[in-house]
Amino acid sequence: MAGPNTFQSGAWTSRFTHHHIVVFLLTFFSYSLLHASRKTFSNVKVSISSQWTPTYLNKTAVKLEPIELWNNSHLFPNAEEATLFLGTLDTIFLFSYAVGLFISGIIGDRFNMRWVLSFGMCSSAVVVFCFGTLTEWLHFYNKWFYCSLWILNGLLQSTGWPCVVAVMGNWFGKAGRGVIFGLWSACASVGNILGACLASSVLQYGYEYAFLLTASVQFAGGIIIFFGLLISPEEIGLPEIEKEESSEDDPCRPLINNESEDHEPNYSIQEVSTIHQPKAISFYQACCLPGVILYSLAYACLKLVNYSFFFWLPFYLSNNFRWKEAEADKLSIWYDVGGIIGGTLQGFISDMLQKRAPVLAGSLLLAIGSLVGYSRSPNNKAINAFLMTVTGFFIGGPSNMISAAISADLGHQELVQGSSEALATVTGIVDGTGSIGAAMGQFLVSLIQDNLGWMWVFYFFILMTSCTIVFISPLIVKEIRSLVLRR
Repeated sequence: MAGPNTFQSGAWTSRFTHHHIVVFLLTFFSYSLLHASRKTFSNVKVSISSQWTPTYLNKTAVKLEPIELWNNSHLFPNAEEATLFLGTLDTIFLFSYAVGLFISGIIGDRFNMRWVLSFGMCSSAVVVFCFGTLTEWLHFYNKWFYCSLWILNGLLQSTGWPCVVAVMGNWFGKAGRGVIFGLWSACASVGNILGACLASSVLQYGYEYAFLLTASVQFAGGIIIFFGLLISPEEIGLPEIEKEESSEDDPCRPLINNESEDHEPNYSIQEVSTIHQPKAISFYQACCLPGVILYSLAYACLKLVNYSFFFWLPFYLSNNFRWKEAEADKLSIWYDVGGIIGGTLQGFISDMLQKRAPVLAGSLLLAIGSLVGYSRSPNNKAINAFLMTVTGFFIGGPSNMISAAISADLGHQELVQGSSEALATVTGIVDGTGSIGAAMGQFLVSLIQDNLGWMWVFYFFILMTSCTIVFISPLIVKEIRSLVLRR
């Protein structure tokens, strides 16, 4: 097995410069800030629901003045309808986000990704400010206005993931990609933690200040990205990462192969790929790349589960256990901690095996058991936090792998000869399909919870996790077969 050679004598780290570290940190925190602003919305759902319903139905309602005027002009007659609308906002955000990902991937391969990412961050921050802060300051409450802003926010935030994954793919090659991208993909979880901490720190003053704080930090981050991010090594005269790797002895076979494992591929074909600015791959060609459709469908099911925890976990803890909203926000961090550890460790194991799908399958099988365990968690914060961390490890970890390391593998297949102009498009397809599944799931979660209860929501999660395994099963069989033949 060639896996251990990948890490011999730190060969794959010897090429790193301070530029690699800066790119890692800038892309990491840029996407963390985008996720922090999304997390703010999920962290203040209880406060928003209280604000949108009459005071005599919400003892926790705040700043409703004058009370008589608000009781006559509230958005919803009861908390149940407010909750359903919150789920609808999650759904339309994710649908617009999904559509935007398909478009942003294509745009990212054709325009300067630094400009695209900076524009998305700054403009999204303005929209978040208008949605959560300006409307509250002006006491302007309108369902259609909220929906319009959240659709726009989804489109703008979609510029983030394809760009940051493509930039990382430009700077870090396939050697050690699993562990590097596993650690880097913790940016979403770190963003969730950051968003939870920022929101809970000012929630006592009103939910509008939570939106104000995260939007301000995100806007500042967009400015830093505009002036500080290098999108490829070639910008400063360093060799392209894929060319540099191809000039060395290849210690391992590609993780995503379009060739049969029964014979050696003709690597001499790659010698002609000396074009400095390869043409961007088309959307249809990206869809036809081996593994793209299967991983996209699998991610649609898995992201549904992962984002349901992201959007609904604080609300579930407050609603089911009657814990204070600020306490629920802080406790929900443990799910993201599990995802960070899971993504890094599972990425390392997949690097050692030089196979991704079997590692994913093992984690997802254990995820089913963790979902069963967490659904039966007692009203105890310590036990709940532990079970939440385990669940995040087995669900968040595979989700991070598919969206980051595997997307980079798919975008750097031999068929596209490592073209960076394919990576953003492929990433947009995988994450866009995943977001469509997640969007459908958010409305279903609120519907199932309202009619059947939270236990049936967890049954739904178990079903979707099982579907993820089914979609990647052909890839699992192929990769296990290749491991056996290699031995």
